[in-house]
Amino acid sequence: MKAWAVTSYKNPIQQIEIAEPAVGVDDILIEVKAIGLNHLDELMRRGEFKALMPVAMPFVLGHDVSGVVAAVGANVSNFKVGDHVYSRPTTSGGGALTGRVAIKQSEVSLVPAGFTFEQAAAVPLVGLTAWQSLIELAKLAPGQRVLIHGGAGGVGIIAVQLAKHLGAHVTATASAADREFVADLGADTVLDYRKQYFSGQGRVFDLVLDSVGGETLLKSLEVLKPGGLAIGLTGPADAEFAKRLNANPVVSLLVKLLAAKVTRKAAKLGVRYRFMFMQPSGAQLNQLTRLIEAGIIRSFVGGTYSFEHAPEALADLVQGKVRRGKAVVVLD
Repeated sequence: MKAWAVTSYKNPIQQIEIAEPAVGVDDILIEVKAIGLNHLDELMRRGEFKALMPVAMPFVLGHDVSGVVAAVGANVSNFKVGDHVYSRPTTSGGGALTGRVAIKQSEVSLVPAGFTFEQAAAVPLVGLTAWQSLIELAKLAPGQRVLIHGGAGGVGIIAVQLAKHLGAHVTATASAADREFVADLGADTVLDYRKQYFSGQGRVFDLVLDSVGGETLLKSLEVLKPGGLAIGLTGPADAEFAKRLNANPVVSLLVKLLAAKVTRKAAKLGVRYRFMFMQPSGAQLNQLTRLIEAGIIRSFVGGTYSFEHAPEALADLVQGKVRRGKAVVVLD
C-alpha cells in the first residue's frame, strides 16, 4: 500500500510501501478518500517536535482524513460498513496519507450531511483546535472580546465562526485581500495585519488566539485585559503540555526554558499563557458536525491535489499558496 512519509527529518517526503493496517476490536477500517494537510505536517517533517514526541521512521503524514468504512472491529456499534466518516486520528504511529487506515471509533464522526469528502477532510484538526481553544481552555463567554490572528487561515476560519456563535465580540487579523471574506465569517472587526497593527487596540481583549508566534505572541500579551488569556497554537510549549506528555525532567526543563520569555512577560502583565496541542475526539467532532449541519460553521477547501502530487500540496501550503481553506489530497 502506497503512503507519503517522512523518512528523515528536513528532507522531502517520500512515497513508500507500507503494510495493510491491523484492525483492533475498537477500530474502524477506513478506505481513504481525502486527506487534509496542515502546518503540523510540515513541523513534523522538519523535526520540530522530535525532542518532545520522537517518532519512528518512516513516519506517514496526514492528520485529517475522510473516507468510507470498509470494516469494523468486534466492539464497534456506532458505525457500519459503507458509512461516510471523518476524523483527526491519533497519529503517533503514523498518519492517513495512504490508502486505508484503522482508527479508534472514539476518534471518528459521520461526515456532515451534504458534505463532500474534500470538505470533510478540511475540518477535523482545525475544528477541534478551535473548539478546544475557545470552549475547553478559554471557556469563552457571551460578550467577551477575542482577537484571532490569521482569520483567513485554517484554524482562524473555524475559530471566527465558532467565537461568533458563542456570543463573543470578534476581532481578526487578515490581509487586505481577505478582509471581506473574514468579515463574512462573522468577525466584527478585521484588521489588516500589514497596516493596522493590533497592538494599538489597548488592553481590551479577554482572549487572544495566536497562530503566528514569535513577536506577534509577545505583543498579543500587551492587548489582554488583566487576567486575560493568550493561547499559542505554534508554541512555545508550556509546562502543562510537558506534564501531559509525561516528559522526563530534562525535557520538562527544556520546555520551561523555551517558554521563559513568554511566561515572564505574561506574569509581569498579569495575564496568562497556554499552549494548545489538540487531542483527537470523535465526541467533539460530532458537536462540530451538528453546527455544520445547522449552517453555523462552514468549511473551505483552498486547493485539491491528487495523491501523486502530495509533496506539491505540502509545499504550496507552507509557501502560502493555499488561501482561504485547507490543502486537501484526494484519492480516486
